[in-house]
Amino acid sequence: MKIFLRRRRKIGRKPLEFKHILPNMVTSGNLLCGLFSLILVLHGRTVPAAWLVFFAVLFDGFDGKVARMLGGGSQFGLEFDSLADLVSFGVAPAILLYQVSVRELSLAGAVASCFFALCVALRLARFNVVHVPGPFQGLPCPAGGLFVSSFVISGLNLPAWVMAVVLAATGFLMISSIPYANMKKLTKKSADPMKCIALFSLFVLSFMFLKRHAPLFLFAMYIVSGLIRFDWGQWILRPEARDEAVEVKH
Repeated sequence: MKIFLRRRRKIGRKPLEFKHILPNMVTSGNLLCGLFSLILVLHGRTVPAAWLVFFAVLFDGFDGKVARMLGGGSQFGLEFDSLADLVSFGVAPAILLYQVSVRELSLAGAVASCFFALCVALRLARFNVVHVPGPFQGLPCPAGGLFVSSFVISGLNLPAWVMAVVLAATGFLMISSIPYANMKKLTKKSADPMKCIALFSLFVLSFMFLKRHAPLFLFAMYIVSGLIRFDWGQWILRPEARDEAVEVKH
């Protein structure tokens, strides 16, 4: 018993290293964006609530980079990141679309919103357990959350049943096995500079001409690319980098 207590005291005295704290602080920013988005929805500020989902993506993309840079990745960080994603890209967009559009469908609207959030949870759980190299298996949760939130930003006044179908279809794509481009491992050496410029130009021109409709257009393009099996991650690679990737697979 004394030995057990001594071990517990030693474990309790072990300080938490900064390399573990900082990535989780960034992840907390993701979670807080989702929570503030929900609060804004309650106050009827739906457009700012939708933009907070977009801000959550910045924290979501940055926490992993910070963890890799500091060597502070952990199982706790992985689980915490999934919980934050569930709120920011699952619950917040589902409640946002329910409040803005599908609420008038009564039970059917509630079912569509809950189905979307449930699919996000299932997608995150599958991602944590099954790691498949290459493209994402199913639509990534951030892309799904941003896609449905972009309808609010664009201000499109679509019928409630259409938005319910959009929610359900987006949820289905997330739990499907349809491959979607994974650009997380792109580097300056592997990416084709001209194609990067082309993508950046598309991004800038979209906001110049489409303005608030630009996010919806861009995420719709990404969703369609998976359906037609077009891999942006492979397309943007240099030819030699693409050949190396093929060799690694085989």
